[in-house]
Amino acid sequence: MEKVVIIGTGCAGLTAAIYTARAKLKPLVIEGKMPGGQLTTTTMVENFPGFPEGIMGFDLTMNMRTQAERFGARFLSVEVTGVELGSAPYTIQTYDGPIQAEAVIIATGADPRYLGLESEKKLIGHGVSSCATCDGALYRDVPVAVIGGGDSAMEEAIFLTKFASKVYVIHRRDELRASQIMGDRAQANPKIEFIWDSVVSEVLGVEEGEVSGLRIENLKTGELSEIEVSAMFVAIGHIPNTAVFKPWLELDDEGYLILTKGTATSLPGVFGAGDVADHEYRQAITAAGSGCAAALEAIRYLESQD
Repeated sequence: MEKVVIIGTGCAGLTAAIYTARAKLKPLVIEGKMPGGQLTTTTMVENFPGFPEGIMGFDLTMNMRTQAERFGARFLSVEVTGVELGSAPYTIQTYDGPIQAEAVIIATGADPRYLGLESEKKLIGHGVSSCATCDGALYRDVPVAVIGGGDSAMEEAIFLTKFASKVYVIHRRDELRASQIMGDRAQANPKIEFIWDSVVSEVLGVEEGEVSGLRIENLKTGELSEIEVSAMFVAIGHIPNTAVFKPWLELDDEGYLILTKGTATSLPGVFGAGDVADHEYRQAITAAGSGCAAALEAIRYLESQD
């Protein structure tokens, strides 16, 4: 029987581990399929407080893990295959067998949707990104591209004009899905150029290890062309990792955890933190903050049960 089990090891899960470990709860942290979360796919993190020169994403998560271990957190390198949350104590199924817990913190994150290209996969973290706020400042005075046609894509494109010399927006249709005001704002920006009815067929620069351009296919004419860019920002949505929780917890239409009173889910003793419940900010620092809040709520819940 575990006092608290934390599922996920991104900034939210690791922060929750630090706080619950310092509270002498000896949390068990289940790492899942991506130990360290999305931050491990980012090279330099420049917007996390306390690192004026920046820090590599992998190093930041490893520092947080070491800090949690110092206070007594334990880590289990398995994936969760299912949960039983009908009544406490809750059961978490893994390939290594079931684990019971009095409290659970869900910090499983959300995976960005990518295009599915082999060249794209090889360059994630080396010019291919799903977060302009995280990585945009790394591409000053060079051309970049944004893939997508929704509000998020327009926000990313407008944000990137603060740094990039030019921003191409590549959209597979001839009109945007974004709201009228966001679309008008992006189209009025002189730094943004739209490439309509087109998809990226290949990301160039694999041999060099950095994005150098994009090969683009026009879906109406079949014509192929290339543009020179130093980065590609994919803004076609995220997939929250909540499939195993769907029968037990309240989710919104997109599959994100619905939280009430801060980090509480619809079940007592079960809390959510980070991108698994956040489709608004999706930043390392906001994930860490929610991980702290979830840990404090879990501590209070366990004290009330005792």
